[in-house]
Amino acid sequence: MSFFNKGRRTFVQGLSTASALILAGGSSGLAAAAGSTTLSVAIPSNPSTFDPINQTNHDAMVVNQLIFENLIEIDGNGNRVPMLARALPNISPDGLTYTFDLRENVHFQNGQAFTAEDVKYSYEYILDPVNKAYRRDIWTPIASITVENPLRVKFVLKHPYRAFLDYMTKYMGIFPVGSREKYGADYFRHTPIGLGTGPAIFVESKTNDYIELKRNPAYWKKDLPKWEKLVIKVVPEESARLAFLMSNSVQIIAAPAGRDYAGMRGKVGIVGESKLARGSSFLLAGNNNKAPFDDPLFRAAVSNAIDRDTICNKVCLGVVEPSATPMPSSTWWCNQEANRSLSFNLEKAKALLQRSRYAKGAEFDLMFSAQSYILKAGDTALFIQSQLAQLGIKVNLKPAELVTVFSQVALGNHQAALIAAVSPADPTFVSKALFVPTEPLAKATGYQNPALVKLIAESYTLEAREKLQPVLYKIQDILAKDAPVIWIGTLKNTNLWRSNVRGFEVNEAGTLRLLNTYLA
Repeated sequence: MSFFNKGRRTFVQGLSTASALILAGGSSGLAAAAGSTTLSVAIPSNPSTFDPINQTNHDAMVVNQLIFENLIEIDGNGNRVPMLARALPNISPDGLTYTFDLRENVHFQNGQAFTAEDVKYSYEYILDPVNKAYRRDIWTPIASITVENPLRVKFVLKHPYRAFLDYMTKYMGIFPVGSREKYGADYFRHTPIGLGTGPAIFVESKTNDYIELKRNPAYWKKDLPKWEKLVIKVVPEESARLAFLMSNSVQIIAAPAGRDYAGMRGKVGIVGESKLARGSSFLLAGNNNKAPFDDPLFRAAVSNAIDRDTICNKVCLGVVEPSATPMPSSTWWCNQEANRSLSFNLEKAKALLQRSRYAKGAEFDLMFSAQSYILKAGDTALFIQSQLAQLGIKVNLKPAELVTVFSQVALGNHQAALIAAVSPADPTFVSKALFVPTEPLAKATGYQNPALVKLIAESYTLEAREKLQPVLYKIQDILAKDAPVIWIGTLKNTNLWRSNVRGFEVNEAGTLRLLNTYLA
């Protein structure tokens, strides 16, 4: 059976599921009428928490970011723009001091006025090791936070930190002074009512089903949002998400499958768009501590044996941009020479393999998620299996649940795994996660190189292109030489939505933007 026949069968099954839900009624199953004030969207998985400082699920960040707001955000074109700050910060010439002037007349959903004390309290809470915040480490370059007056707050950094503002748009949310002590962790985790300044107030949720939010009538952006109720459906199966969209049970879906996006975009009543998620990567993580990935010549041979253009454009149907380094090939970040040296070249791959310890062939297990997310990793694994067979390399395909893949990779228990990593538009976020020994994914490759770690750290002190680009190039030179990871490409964020949706923009940061969205 071809992939496409199999896809049609799954789609029909998903459509039947959606139809059954509609007939059964309930808030999640009602089709939206034209001009409805209820907006419904579908995402692939449950939020790991509603606490903004511990959310691990990028799609589910749509919930956090509608309840909790940050000082700045990323607009639909990927630009930093002010949110709770009145303007982008004033940055000192040495890049160490960021001063934010805050908006007036902003209130939390419990009626408490928003001030600079709340900003200081929120960041100091996440920085306190006792609180064990999931992404505490990305804020540790902060040396101090000072309240200069109720509407001005100053951050002083230990060293220049390029990613500071980008991370501020995604991995944080401001909450009221004293709220952690008053409400406790479970309240933030499960029912964060009244704790944010955002446009949406939490109502209720049901695991594996939905999250319901309602409009904040006192939101500081007058006349927004234009919806009264927002229902976020959790629909893991991609064909079921498409079926919900087709039946108008939801009006927007996140992470459609590549085949669905290519097939449905432009159909009557359906709109679709895709944007490059510049900081993201789709990659094959071979465990450098285990054979055959313990030989850099073998790893380079595998990299050169992979036809990324076919994988990205034919197998993944355009939802990945091919690149043999962690930097998107269409950006100034990319060292094109390093990219070419690792790109598809079958004769070079054969020659490298002959020089390796595995000249007579090799065999390894390749884990991948059986659950589709943006792309079907299983299709890519099957294609890689056929390509490496040309070199006498046997690949044993090992599908598993997504959570199993990541847990095994994080522990270094795998031989090789296909994984996708999503991040803000930060060129070194994924490399830092994989190659800095203190990072959670350091065991995904087991590769250690102090020179690489030093360059990654140096990159975070630079922002201007003329200074940052040479460092990014050196990072890619090392990765081209040692090939600790087989990079496949950069993910694209894609969405499909119904044509009566207005004000919706695909967000390159990987999260739905729904503040300005409404139904015509």
